[in-house]
Amino acid sequence: MAPTRLERMPRTRRARAVVWTIIVALLSPLWATGRASAMSCSVGASTGAYGSVNVLSGAAASATASFTVTCTGGGANQSVLFCLNIGPGTTAVGPSGERVLRSTSTYINHEFYYDSAHTQLWGSWGVGSSSAYPSGSPAGIQQIVTLNSSGSGTFAYTVYASILASQQSTAPGSFTWNGNEPTVQYTPGSSGPCPTGGSTSGSGSSFTATISSGCNVSTTLLNFGSSPSAITSNIDSTATITAQCTDSTPYSIGLGNGANANGSQRRMQLGTTGNYINYNLYTNSGYSDAWSATTSTTSCTSGAGTCDLGTGTGSNQNYTVYGRVPPQTAPSSGTYNDTVVVTVTF
Repeated sequence: MAPTRLERMPRTRRARAVVWTIIVALLSPLWATGRASAMSCSVGASTGAYGSVNVLSGAAASATASFTVTCTGGGANQSVLFCLNIGPGTTAVGPSGERVLRSTSTYINHEFYYDSAHTQLWGSWGVGSSSAYPSGSPAGIQQIVTLNSSGSGTFAYTVYASILASQQSTAPGSFTWNGNEPTVQYTPGSSGPCPTGGSTSGSGSSFTATISSGCNVSTTLLNFGSSPSAITSNIDSTATITAQCTDSTPYSIGLGNGANANGSQRRMQLGTTGNYINYNLYTNSGYSDAWSATTSTTSCTSGAGTCDLGTGTGSNQNYTVYGRVPPQTAPSSGTYNDTVVVTVTF
């Protein structure tokens, strides 16, 4: 029995020696990783301004901002994997986390891009996306950077922002996007997915815009057609004024007396001759309320019915001009015309 026990003891020692060697081999990479983990990175704020934006055109508006990521404590000339994220922000709306600029009572959609052509979303959430951050693709921008010989570096980035097109119904006001972005996840190396550790929050960012009040106006031709030389009865015709004003903006539409008026009497002229045809413009189909100029946004300064009043919706709103040529002395033959200024006061 005793010799048998002596023979087994050396085997046990040899087995322990092998196990010890394996443990030492595994400890080496853990020690190296511990050194690299001393690296830290910080992110600066990204602040931009769209300025005054005219939404009635339906066009997109653009702005840019910049931020930096600064890393220290890394290895000399070390490669670092960045995953740079800009989330929906604290002003986001909806289940998909739409990025918006908010005012007190409304908002306007906007997005962030990595490229100046506005083709690469900085995150896939937002208008037109079926996925919310961060499950959308891409969840951020990946980039490999290289630290300097001192194991540090500062890296600059530009954020390209855009208020999306076709938002004419947005009411005027001051709008702001706020967020704790951008953020960066980082890890030593030059490959692999975005790391889950080493995440650094930004110091708070914002974008601002002012949606200004405004109106657009267009008209059709008021054409009385042809008439015999003797005008013995009324000749009536209509034209259309189209006003497009920002949402909730009150406005009035006034008409001047024309280029050839005699006092308050509007007249059409035959070329540069002294021949005229009198005509009148009305706001109603009964031809009783003469249209005049006005300077108030909410009332007709020449009396009720002497202008048209409206409130903007961001869409086109049409108004009819009722024109009448009354009976008068037969004029010389030819084409008569006049130019009347349409004024929208808002």
